Amino acid sequence: MIIGVPKEIKKDEYRVSLLPVGAEMLTKHGHRVLVEKGAGVGSGFADSEYRNAGASIVPSAKSVFQRSDMIIKVKEPQPVEIRMIRKDQIVFTYFHFAASRSLTEGMARSGSISIAYETMEEDDGTLPLLTPMSEVAGRMAIQEGAKYLERPMMGRGILLGGVPGVEPANVVIVGGGIVGTNAAKMAAGLGAKVTILDVDLERLRYLSDVLPSNVTMLMSNPENIRKMVTEADLLVGAVLIKGAKAPRLVTRKMIKTMKKGSVVVDVAVDQGGCIETIKPTTHSKPTYIINDVVHYGVANMPGAVARTSTYALTNATLPYAVSIADRGYVKAAKQSKAIWTGINVLRGEITDAAVAKAFRMKYVPLEKVI
Repeated sequence: MIIGVPKEIKKDEYRVSLLPVGAEMLTKHGHRVLVEKGAGVGSGFADSEYRNAGASIVPSAKSVFQRSDMIIKVKEPQPVEIRMIRKDQIVFTYFHFAASRSLTEGMARSGSISIAYETMEEDDGTLPLLTPMSEVAGRMAIQEGAKYLERPMMGRGILLGGVPGVEPANVVIVGGGIVGTNAAKMAAGLGAKVTILDVDLERLRYLSDVLPSNVTMLMSNPENIRKMVTEADLLVGAVLIKGAKAPRLVTRKMIKTMKKGSVVVDVAVDQGGCIETIKPTTHSKPTYIINDVVHYGVANMPGAVARTSTYALTNATLPYAVSIADRGYVKAAKQSKAIWTGINVLRGEITDAAVAKAFRMKYVPLEKVI
């Protein structure tokens, strides 16, 4: 199989979808790897490293898309890339379809096979390709939130952990999954007063056992969310429903009750966001203000720490990429629940129920078309 690695073109995206060692492993399995010139530069990998690993460097994205059987990316295809995708071509990347009708319709029209990192689910219920970036994004949510609480950034002028004699900031995290847990670890480590809200009591019990004493667990319901939003200096949205649009748990009315200069970071923004006032932003213009509250809505947060993120992501994606390349997507999907659940769009059919529901499109079970 010919595997293509284009340079990421989404604004302020510096990650690359394959390490040089990944190209080496795919080459040893008998596949050919085409890497667009400069694709790895943002993560610190020179073209020569890919050449030394057995890949071919090609001059343009057009060449990569035209010649490849499978495209491996990091972020969802941008409009110019969608136009280059061919019928029956495999595209393996983060899609977050439920947040974009135009992307869903574009990939359906292309007739390609869309395998989404974020919906791949193993037998034990884990999401192996969402987890590493959720870990990064959860930790970054606190790092960025702490920065934007500074007065020059229009924040309240609060040090997250306080100092002796001065109380720390209140950090409220809506969602106790991978993002929320990592955000809590970082915030607690800095000395903040942390509250996690989640609907799963067993999850809250687990978090109570593993997180430090400055983290409080609360059942997520409208009353508790309203109360904690009012008290928050930093509010982190960390809610995920696999493949589906994020539920709006924090309303505009709640945001109006927040303190002037408090900060909102919604990690769920690439799935539509769980905070009503959030909208996607970029690393070059990451924030805006509504009701005197600083909103941070960067949809590709891990892209800012590209080298760390690239290693974390490709460590997880490579085994699946090798399986798809070795077996073809049909056989690979039948042998792996994760790959099966990752197929969201197949030759024009929407094969993920949550994506179809998001746009009231026709859902076709994968077993009927594969």
